[in-house]
Amino acid sequence: MPGHPTDPSNLRALRIAITAFFALDGFVFAGWVVRIPAIKEQTGASPGALGLALLGVSAGAVITMMLTGRLCRRFGSHPVTVACAVLLSLSVALPPLTHTALALGAVLLVFGAAFGGINVAFNSAAVDLVAALGRPIMPGFHAAFSLGGMVGAGLGSLVAGTLSPTRHLLGITLIGLLVTAVAAPTLLRHEPPAPLDRTPGQPARDTGPRDPHADSDPGPDPGRLDSRTRALVVVLGLIAGCTAYGEGALADWGALHLEADLDASPGVAAIGYSCFALAMTVGRLTGTTLLERLGRTTVLVAGGATATAGMLLGALAPSVWATLLGFAVTGLGLANIFPVAIERAGALAGPSGVATASTLGYLGMLLGPPAIGFMAEWFSLPTALTSVAVLAAFASAIAFATRHSAAK
Repeated sequence: MPGHPTDPSNLRALRIAITAFFALDGFVFAGWVVRIPAIKEQTGASPGALGLALLGVSAGAVITMMLTGRLCRRFGSHPVTVACAVLLSLSVALPPLTHTALALGAVLLVFGAAFGGINVAFNSAAVDLVAALGRPIMPGFHAAFSLGGMVGAGLGSLVAGTLSPTRHLLGITLIGLLVTAVAAPTLLRHEPPAPLDRTPGQPARDTGPRDPHADSDPGPDPGRLDSRTRALVVVLGLIAGCTAYGEGALADWGALHLEADLDASPGVAAIGYSCFALAMTVGRLTGTTLLERLGRTTVLVAGGATATAGMLLGALAPSVWATLLGFAVTGLGLANIFPVAIERAGALAGPSGVATASTLGYLGMLLGPPAIGFMAEWFSLPTALTSVAVLAAFASAIAFATRHSAAK
């Protein structure tokens, strides 16, 4: 009936609002990464020092991710999403205010905390909506993240030569707060919907606010899950992490590879992440159809193999245009692996499963850039980027090896 959490109009409104937060996250993150070369120059950091500073994002995110899973169980995924969106929008303006690698790492702790928190929160909200709708629409939400990243990177490439990082990222802060103000009321007004297969009288999976004095079961918790389920959640997190490593590596080092190794202009270099994000967006927009027709295992295995080939081309090609093509093929391959892994973990273990898999997944995304930095100093940046292909192949192998267990 109208007004009920599972009323179609309410589900549509929730889908639009959650999609907006995914897009906002991608937009803000891309706005930051395309200005890394300018901020690197501003701080005078070496590749290794920059890698250490980027660990601030990783540390902030990892610290908050498991905590966010508990917050979602306590207060609900919707309010936590809104709160993290505000913090993310404010914190993106901080990096250009720094002038040393140490100060940059410190402010990136805050940015990473907001980034990690919002990703657990809106993925938990999306898992609930996927269960209520009964369709594999998770790739669509992540397509919004990629689209936001494409727009953010494209905007960054347009203003890189004329607008300072301070003014650019302050503008992103204002846009982020505006989007949050528009989308937040829908999330705050509606509780997470119940899954389609819930029988009458059966309590919904607890992802909303709880009475601290209540005696009811708070919902799935890794500590109370059977060992097989815990192992599957970890495997799904590893798959997500291996592929997200590539997304983080291309976001932070793709532009520098094009500039430093292939002599591309700053504007052309910024297009590299746009090509990657556009291809990932296209792949995710078709993800629901692919999953319905081919199944989860085929999508995961084929995606990993495609990303492996694409990244070998992107890292080792001697020309700018071949490298851009490699980035695009990599985006197509990685597109649906992460959302499929996170959705499955959430279906198995609720917000705690999302938090566990997201922590492993985004750990790969956030540790990728500093790892690339260290390897670039030891070997070379092109050689370091081939690690993306290695881990994509590893994710494909894991998905194939666990195909029977993950299907149950």
